[in-house]
Amino acid sequence: MGLLSDPNRRKALTNLLTRLNAPICMVCYLAAIVWFMGLAFEPFTLRTYMSENAMGSTMVEERFSSGERALSLAKEFDAHKTKAGGMPVEWLVKAMQARGLEVFTQSFSRKLPFPDENKERYMVRGTNVYGILRAPRAPRTEALVITAPCSPGNSNNQAVGLLLALAQYFRNQIFWAKDIIFLVNEHDLIGMQAWLEGYHHTNITGMEYSPLQGRAGSIQAALSLELSSDVITSLDLILEGLNGQLPNLDLANLFYAFCQKLGVLCTIQGKLQRNDWDTAEGYTHAAQTMMLMVLKQACGRSWGDHGLFLRYHIEAASIRGINGFRHYKMDVATIGRLLEGMVRKLNNLLERLHQSYFFYLLPSLSRFVSIGYYMPAFGLLAVILLLRALDLWVNLGAPALEAVDGVTEAEQPSGPGVLTVLTPVVISHLTGVALYLLPVHLQEMAVEHFPVSETEAVVLTAVAIYTAGLALPHNTQRLLSGEGTEQGWKVLKLTALLYLAVLLGCTALINFSLGFVLAVTLVPITASMTPHMPKALSALAMVLLSPAFTILYCVFIYQELIEAPVSVSEGWMLFLSVISQGILDHALYGSLVYPLLALFVYPCWLMFWNILFWS
Repeated sequence: MGLLSDPNRRKALTNLLTRLNAPICMVCYLAAIVWFMGLAFEPFTLRTYMSENAMGSTMVEERFSSGERALSLAKEFDAHKTKAGGMPVEWLVKAMQARGLEVFTQSFSRKLPFPDENKERYMVRGTNVYGILRAPRAPRTEALVITAPCSPGNSNNQAVGLLLALAQYFRNQIFWAKDIIFLVNEHDLIGMQAWLEGYHHTNITGMEYSPLQGRAGSIQAALSLELSSDVITSLDLILEGLNGQLPNLDLANLFYAFCQKLGVLCTIQGKLQRNDWDTAEGYTHAAQTMMLMVLKQACGRSWGDHGLFLRYHIEAASIRGINGFRHYKMDVATIGRLLEGMVRKLNNLLERLHQSYFFYLLPSLSRFVSIGYYMPAFGLLAVILLLRALDLWVNLGAPALEAVDGVTEAEQPSGPGVLTVLTPVVISHLTGVALYLLPVHLQEMAVEHFPVSETEAVVLTAVAIYTAGLALPHNTQRLLSGEGTEQGWKVLKLTALLYLAVLLGCTALINFSLGFVLAVTLVPITASMTPHMPKALSALAMVLLSPAFTILYCVFIYQELIEAPVSVSEGWMLFLSVISQGILDHALYGSLVYPLLALFVYPCWLMFWNILFWS
């Protein structure tokens, strides 16, 4: 503290930081990238371990053997689904009742703000069917959920058949201390959202649904099962939930422990684990797996039905069966034994999962990166903004030198008017409000005047408003009436740098991946931006590092990481699809990524765009 309390030492430190500001910022940026990429190197990560004592023991004997019965039920379900043209509600109710469950249904409906062209739906109506197996050895105050979505076509029929077979098997056991809910939801996330809102007596998304007639205890954990192929070669664990939320790491550890015990081939992000971490190929594989998790978490969408449970502080994960490794094959009975073991372990819990990590990255299922390891990478990027703000603050306080009658005198510069700084801030944020509100509200007008669909109208309106924001510097300067000064842009940039630092910091605390991805692209250009730079080259650099282009880059990088590269035209169509899906996810499930980008990140970027064209 003596260094900061002594005026001379404080001044010397300030002078050092301002004199070496640019080199320090460059070193910090490079160090942040190297630090982050080094997290995929195995010696820098931690080995996963079970923190919850109630789940630490592996003394569980799995006895489920009704694989053929599960396949038979899947065929029956498929036949009745084809006959009904959708969810066979009556057959499901009878099937669950025959297995001794308390069976209930819930109808729901939801009108989308605009048609979802990916799934060809606009007005969604459906029914959820769920059965409750009451705990024979407890007061029924806690519950577990096993869910299987009713998907269109032939997909996920095996999951429903396995769910019914597990219900029959669990009904004959006496060691359950928690109620077990077997849920078959229609219309994937929309049906799951309706059921969760009905179960917790909330309505945060405008969903219309019938009240639930049967309830169990407080839900402690949930597992969602997706078997999209008749041949299953491996099980993929999906953890990313709404707004980048992740379940407690012990849930992933539990899945991995039983896969190892039963000899099941397991993956994360669709990638197998490699043991050659000391080779370039092994490191590249781990880095790709970690980057896939970062990109999925950054987009803020729920990658499975489990993602909506996390909002209610319910630890949940999706287990997806995939057919991607021709030399391996597992039967349904093995998957049933894995689920049996996981549910029995969760049944032993005396309290909610809380002892392990909630913030982590996974380069593989056996290694993890904790928040204490990856947060310094973001901190190095945030330091750049604070150092540039410090440099501006010192320059604004330094007196200007002026020669009078051959004598150099120090003159305190006059501060800019409030209107000079406030005008671009207000106009930038009004543009963000327009980007947030107008695309959905103007879709009918756009459809009437242009030959486009409702979805295309929403997306193209958003793109048009985003592009129109580039004209703001000229409009802002007209409103300023010639009041732009050298001090004015410095004050505006100081404000914008501090604003961006706080914005990215708050984002990273909630969703590290989103905050880090935005920081990597926004920090370099915003930290170096001044009105004295070459206009054309600087404008091109700002556009290429803007939030929209960041999303576009993420689309191409994601396609490369999943080994499905796309052309420029295909990437552009995927980019437009991502925008429409982001707006839909916000309206349907409460995803915060689109409002964050529209109301805060984009206006902040526009403030720096104004600085570039300051006059």
